Formats: sequence, C-alpha cells, structure tokens
Amino acid sequence: MQITKGTVVQFHYKIQDLEGNELESNFGEEAVAYLHGFNNMMPGIEKSLESMSKGDEVEVELEAAETYGEIQADSEQRVSVKHLTGLSGAKTWKAGMTAVVNTEQGQREVTIIKVGKFMATIDINHPLAGKTLKFDLKVADVRAATDEEVEHGHAHGAGGHHH
Repeated sequence: MQITKGTVVQFHYKIQDLEGNELESNFGEEAVAYLHGFNNMMPGIEKSLESMSKGDEVEVELEAAETYGEIQADSEQRVSVKHLTGLSGAKTWKAGMTAVVNTEQGQREVTIIKVGKFMATIDINHPLAGKTLKFDLKVADVRAATDEEVEHGHAHGAGGHHH
C-alpha cells in the first residue's frame, strides 16, 4: 500500500545537522504513527513520504520552514519552574537546557534562557527551529485509516494517539 491521504503511516527517523551530527533518532524504538494528509506531521516529512510503501527509505534535506519552523522573534516567556519537565529527568535547571512545557496546543519543547528560584525565562521556539536539517526516513508500515481515525483527524494505536 502506498502512502496517500487517509493512510496511517508508521516510520522511523534520524535527524542530523548539515555537518552530519546526529541530533535525534527513533531507530530501534517504536515507530512514530500519524494520519497522512491531515496536518499531523511536518510538511516536509509528509511530502517526502508521499507515495512511499512499507520498507521504503529516503534521505532528505529540509529547510526550517518545512520542519520546526523559522525562529520567531519575541518568543521569550516567563513560566513557573514547577511547570518545566525534563527530557532527561532533570530536576535542576540551568540556562541552555531544554525542557517540555504543557500548552493549550499540547506539549512543547523549549530552551531555558534564565532560571531563578521560582520562575524561568524560556524561548518557546523549538530548539531545532531555524535550521536546515537532514532526515533519514524509513517506512515501517502503511495501512488504511479507520473511519474513526479520519473523523478524529489523527492515528490511533501503537505510535499514535491513545484515548
């Protein structure tokens, strides 16, 4: 089955900077799942996976606008330190560290600019915003979406959304 609008795609990825340094990877872990064609994935990833099938692989270089977005000015916010969650289980915060905060749009990865005893100043731009990146993508599975998934606008089950 080929990836088209209304299919659920499971894939593995590796992200590298232009110098070839690995920044993130889920190879060897559970594949990411999303409902193709419903704006649930970065536009550059969706375009790159379009028409591919299970087992297909591709390497692509994508501009910031197609992935994590351009850096937005005036993106600093102050939040209570208690609202910061560590990706690595960190309990103590320092400038330059990344953290996760819960927003109305879901979880968001942020960079800590300054931290005090109770409040932290964070940059809400994703840490990879503004960067051209290399992606290695491998399709783990493709299947037709259920009517419920299409109605909800996202993939359910392994690697997808759980209700």
